[in-house]
Amino acid sequence: MGRLARPRFLRWWAQGCLVMLCSGRVPSALAEDPCIALNGNPIQGGVLWGVVSPSAKISFAGLSVPVMPDGSFLLGLGRDMPSSNQLEITQASLCAQTVVVAQRNYSLQTVTGVPQQTVTPSEAHLARISDERAKVRSAKSRRLARNDGLRAVQNGFSWPVMGRISGVYGSQRIYNGTPGTPHYGVDVAQPTGTPVMAPAPGEVTLAESDLFYSGGTVILDHGYGLSSSFLHLSEVFVSVGDQLQTGDLIGAIGATGRATGPHLDWRMSWFNQRIDPQLLVPPMPE
Repeated sequence: MGRLARPRFLRWWAQGCLVMLCSGRVPSALAEDPCIALNGNPIQGGVLWGVVSPSAKISFAGLSVPVMPDGSFLLGLGRDMPSSNQLEITQASLCAQTVVVAQRNYSLQTVTGVPQQTVTPSEAHLARISDERAKVRSAKSRRLARNDGLRAVQNGFSWPVMGRISGVYGSQRIYNGTPGTPHYGVDVAQPTGTPVMAPAPGEVTLAESDLFYSGGTVILDHGYGLSSSFLHLSEVFVSVGDQLQTGDLIGAIGATGRATGPHLDWRMSWFNQRIDPQLLVPPMPE
């Protein structure tokens, strides 16, 4: 889906509004600031970045956006991000602008053969799921002050594993006939045991061998809210606190958790916004 989205985005960009933001005038009662230039993909699942004064305060999508020491910042655009979004930047005065986000059409994917207990979990499983989700939220909510994510967004992430893409970002899933939540990652099918590598530098904030839905799971924090998650691993070779560089070994592909066969489910988040990894990597080789 990511490879299809890019040409559509480029056509949309050429038509007009884009990366500089589409508005930019502040209310007449406030002092005017110039528009802030943004770079990146203003499309659902994309990531934007820009530069302001290091002391600036930024608000976007209900979040207080952290600003790096050099004034750089990131904005993540979730799967269901509205077409019009308010960005507020306070430097000497308030600059309020509208970020226009291109909308995407998501496919419907039917998945059969997953363990039924992961489709209709018991009360005991629901309690476990709640605890594990809290653990994952905590791992993603850390605000590590490192700019690895920004550099990787600017220069491109690496694929953590090469192979056949068996699932794409955003698709609505039907598990064993029961509607489930959308799929927030890209699935790469390879045999169990295939090595999974870090797609960019970061710090490991979660390393679990057996989560209910995602099985062997690792979260790698790239800094300032941007993180990668690696699901369904058969083996986890890292620990919380490990500092990884691009290409470092994370784990091995498996079929743990809610899975029908061995594959890697690679997901990305910017705080509570789910990002499409395929928009940040080169096309998968044939």
